[in-house]
Amino acid sequence: MRIAVCDDEKRFVKDFSAIVGRLYRSLDMIVDEFSDGTALLHSFAARAYDIVFLDIEMPGMDGISLAKRLREQSESVYIVFLTSHVEYAIKGYEVNALRYLTKPATEQGVREVLDHVIKKQSSEKFIWVRTREGEQRIRLSDIVYIEAQDQNLVIITLNANYELRAKLNDYEQFLTPEGFFRIHRSYMVSLSKIVNVSGKELTVVGGYKLPVARGKDKEFRDAFMSFVSREAF
Repeated sequence: MRIAVCDDEKRFVKDFSAIVGRLYRSLDMIVDEFSDGTALLHSFAARAYDIVFLDIEMPGMDGISLAKRLREQSESVYIVFLTSHVEYAIKGYEVNALRYLTKPATEQGVREVLDHVIKKQSSEKFIWVRTREGEQRIRLSDIVYIEAQDQNLVIITLNANYELRAKLNDYEQFLTPEGFFRIHRSYMVSLSKIVNVSGKELTVVGGYKLPVARGKDKEFRDAFMSFVSREAF
């Protein structure tokens, strides 16, 4: 696992790396240390990290601005904010952050986050679909939403869109237990990719706005709150 930690307090960065080293000596954990966001962005562009720990309060480019830049490069990277002020953590929702850790970081807090990511990565599931280009394997965690268009489906993912001959009903039963919800007769959304819910419309990663059918409103909100409760630490 490739990990980056960025904090202008170099002593904190060293202590954080030491915690990871003590907890996961036998695992393939690589921790790169950064004291400013620009250096991290350059390194991330060359090879993405699995998870980044960002101090929110840094001179120059603060952690929230840095996280937004990272999100432009990758929607799949896990972002964890480091802060001494819990009230700042709410800003993490703007960039789909995994969670926050209060400073100074504790072994228990670091272990919880990294064990969660390890579990997520080891339990990745896929679907195979037949498109005009042939058989395609799509990771479920990459799917943002699925749209029915006449007799076709368009699967919108973080990196590409796939069009295939199928019906939404064909996927609903399988995907619902995997964190998806059919919000409309034409749309099925990944609950983990929702960034805003407003009235009968929701916004997902990528800025797409999707309608929630009138008869689905309460059921959707119940499912979404249940999902958020399960995923939260």
